[in-house]
Order: sequence, then C-alpha cells, then structure tokens
Amino acid sequence: MSLNTKYEAKRPPPDIETFSTRAASHFDEKIDDEKIHSGIKGLIANPYVFATAIFASLGGVLFGYDQGVISGVQEMETFKDRFPMSPTENGFVVSILELGCWVGAWLVGYFADRISRKYSIVLFSAVFLVGSSLQGAAQNLSYLLSGRFVTGLAVGGLSMLVPLYQSEIAPPEIRGSLVSLQQLAVTFGILISFWIDYGTANLSTEAQWRIPLCLQLAIGLVLGVGILFFPHSPRWLMSVGKEEQALQVLSKLRRLPDHHPKVIKEWREIKINVTFDKLVEIETYPDYVDAGTSGRFKIFMMGYVELFRKGMRNRLFIACAIQFFQQFVGINALIYYAPKIFQSVGLTGSSVSLLATGVVGVINFLMTIPTVLFLDMVGRKKMLMIASVGLSVSMIIVAIITGLYEDDWPNHTAEGWVAVVFVYIFIANFAYSWGPIGWVIPSEIFPLRARAKAMSISTSANWMCNFIMGMITPPMLAGIHYGTYVFLAVFCVLSFLFTWFFIPETKGLSLEEMDNIFGGDMANSDSNLMSRVREEVHQQGVPARPVDTTSDSRGA
Repeated sequence: MSLNTKYEAKRPPPDIETFSTRAASHFDEKIDDEKIHSGIKGLIANPYVFATAIFASLGGVLFGYDQGVISGVQEMETFKDRFPMSPTENGFVVSILELGCWVGAWLVGYFADRISRKYSIVLFSAVFLVGSSLQGAAQNLSYLLSGRFVTGLAVGGLSMLVPLYQSEIAPPEIRGSLVSLQQLAVTFGILISFWIDYGTANLSTEAQWRIPLCLQLAIGLVLGVGILFFPHSPRWLMSVGKEEQALQVLSKLRRLPDHHPKVIKEWREIKINVTFDKLVEIETYPDYVDAGTSGRFKIFMMGYVELFRKGMRNRLFIACAIQFFQQFVGINALIYYAPKIFQSVGLTGSSVSLLATGVVGVINFLMTIPTVLFLDMVGRKKMLMIASVGLSVSMIIVAIITGLYEDDWPNHTAEGWVAVVFVYIFIANFAYSWGPIGWVIPSEIFPLRARAKAMSISTSANWMCNFIMGMITPPMLAGIHYGTYVFLAVFCVLSFLFTWFFIPETKGLSLEEMDNIFGGDMANSDSNLMSRVREEVHQQGVPARPVDTTSDSRGA
C-alpha cells in the first residue's frame, strides 16, 4: 500500500506546508542543543502540563478516599449497629469495591479509545456520583454493597484513565513525575479520609459515618465538570485523525508556538507511530477494516489477543506482576484495616487506633512527594529495589515483635510502639516506590495502539489482587495472627528479586522508544514499514493555518 495514496488527501497544499524534511533535520539539531529539565525543574518549565495533570489527579483522590474512608467507618459504633457483620462479611464490604474496580478496569479500555480519555473521565465520574450516593444513603447491607460495587466500577476506570491521560500529555523528561502525581493524589485521598473519619468519630448519630461517605461526592462532581475545560490527549487526537487539533494541543501544553521545532518534532513522532499502527492494523486485519461496527469490534477484541504475542507479552507480564506486588506486599491490608492492625500490635481504644491511622495517612502522603520531584532523575528500578529492602526489613521486624508479644501486650507496650514505628517505616518505603512507580511503568511501556487495552488488563490485575487482599486480611488477622505479617514479608522479599531480574530501567525514554527495550515490533518487516512511514511523514510537512491576508485587503 502506498502511504501517499492513503494520506494524499489530507496533506496541506504546498503554499501552507510549513516544514520539509530538510527543515526537520535542522530542527532536530536545534532541539539537541536545548537543555532538557527533569524533576522539579522540568515541572516548573511545563506549568500548564503540570496544572492539567494535577487536576486530572482528582481521580486519584477519589481512589484513595474510597480506599481509606472505610478503614475508620467500619470501626464506628453507629455503623456496626446499622450493619452487624462477621469478619468475612466485613472483608466483603471492603473488598467488593475492588471487585467493582476490577470490572471497571476491563470496561474502560473500550471507552478510552472510542470516546477519548477526556470524555471517559467525565463518564466514570458520573458513575462515581451514583455509587457514592448509594453508599452514603445505605439503609441495609445489600444497599451498601451495591453502592460499593458501583463506586468501584468508577474508581477502577479512573485508576487507568488518569495515568494514561497524564502519560500522553507529558514530555518524556517529566513523564514519570507527572504520572507519580496519581499516587500522590491517592495518598492525599487516603490522608483526608483518615482525618475526616477521626473528626466524625465522636458524633452520636449515623452522621458519624454518613458524612465521610457523602463528602466524596463533591470531589467527583468537580472532576467530572472541570475536566471538560482541559485538552484532549494529543496522542488520542492523532489516532482519530484530528492532526491539526493535536498540533494545537501540543503547542498549548508545551507553551510554545505551533511552528516551534520541539513541538513539530513531537507532533511528527506521534504521527509516525499512529500511522504505523494504523497500517499494521490494515495489514493484520484486512477483512475487518471495512466491515463496519462488527469489524471494529472484532479488531478491538483482536487487540487484546495481540498483547500475548512476542514483544508484547513480556511487557504485559511485567505490568501485571508490578500490580501484583504492589498489593501483595501488604499496603492495602494496612490501609483498609489500619485500626485493626494497630490493635493487633498492642494499641488499645478506638480513638488511639484512629489517631495512629491518621499518622499513616500523613506519612503516606509526604513520602510520595519525593517521587514526584525526583523519579525522572533517580530512575524506576533503583527506587523499587531500595524500597523493597526497607519493606522486607520492616515487615519481618513487625512479624517477630508480634509473634513474641501478641499474647501479653499490656506488659510490653514499648515493644508494641516499636512495631507501630516499623509499620510507619513500611508505609514510608512503599509511598515513594511501589505506590507511584506501580502506575508509572505500566503507563509507559506499551505502544499507542495497545496502551489503553494493556493498561485495562494490568489495572484489573491490581484490583483483583486488591480484592483478594481485602477479603483475606480480616480472617488472617483473626486466625493466624502474626503469621499475617510473615505472609506479607515473603512477598516483600520476592518483590526485590522480581525487580532485580525482570524490570528494565525506562527513565527518560519516550513513549515511542520502548520497542528498543522490549523488541517484538521492531522485526524486519515492521522496521521497514516504520522507515517508510517516517520518511513519508517528514515529506508531508505539518498542518498550518494559512497566512491571514484579510487586513491587507481591507487596507487596499
């Protein structure tokens, strides 16, 4: 197939073709001379991108808030009076949110590609409002479970959409920092939920737990309405043929004119990869391309099959395994059941355990900030390995102390507080590493044509593991006691070994360069096709607005 035949109609006429291949080469040289900033300097240099990503991170706040709020709510007397439950039922009330998240993460890939990342955020924010309303107004256990599940659908979708959107609006040098904002937002949501629980704990009516469950409605409403005022992902715009709009969005995001060499180079790189993906689709599924809606659906489903071929299945394995370890090191066991955890290491009284839980939220939030600032300078792999050592040591010490003194805490309060300190150290190590990086790596290792679908699978893996941990933690604490911490310590050690042997360093690489690490798509035929596409895109030039001559004609 001739690329000229397919794209000739879309090419601007010669009088408005702004850049030629020769000019592109000149631009590349000019860009190479520019100083690129990462970390906090990069964020300051890209304030509009930073602000857009911060707002989108309200999805992470919803995620964290709904995770954390149930921790304190389930210990409130008026809640227990309204919903008397066994440990297993308690575990299901907590974990059914994650089951909904698992379903939502599977569903969202279709909407992200079909109606855009931006409008998908609007859609899932609306679903969140419905679920949160059901939770806050619950009159019986079935009512509560329904609200938790519907809320989970929204949270699961947003947990994929937000890092996807952030990764696609970010320049490579600050991409890790921006996507880390998702986890910072999650920890902020957890933080405020813990302290709101603490603040309402002394109320004597059902407002004690209904207020915390209803306050999240305001965040969901702000996100759903506010995101309408922010731009679409330029990569999504390009994928649906809106090339000029993609250029204008890139110009706005980078705060540079649309003819600036850096903007043009990034626009070309996006177009090269989108064009390549579309031609691969045409060559791979020629019978489905012109088959209407049914053909598009078959191509969509075959896109999931593509994730298991060579060069993609290794990425999918890494993405899903990272999400597995993010949960099985035990972070959400601590978040969901923090008051129970602190009671298990000797703290007595609901107020004391809720206060200790509030400190968890503070540490979790503050220790995520260094990742936002420094991840793109330090690198992903190094931070994960350092943190895994800290997680392992902390959890082993908690297991030893609990095993020795859990039958006689009143006479060993000092040892109990030592265990609490190591729980805090565990939280700190997780907050700057597996929390944010667990979302960064899956968002950056897949090509555009597979990214939404791949992230829906990896995120659903996170939620299924989350669901399992939510279900098994109460029975484990009640049945095997300190063995719970031994169980978690094993996975902390395994997370170090997995990082060492399987996770490559992706710091500073563009979203379109990951094939150099993972292979597969750069086989001979794909390499030749990519070269053709690259040559054609450089020859075509870029969209440009015609010169405005109306003022001259008026003056004539």
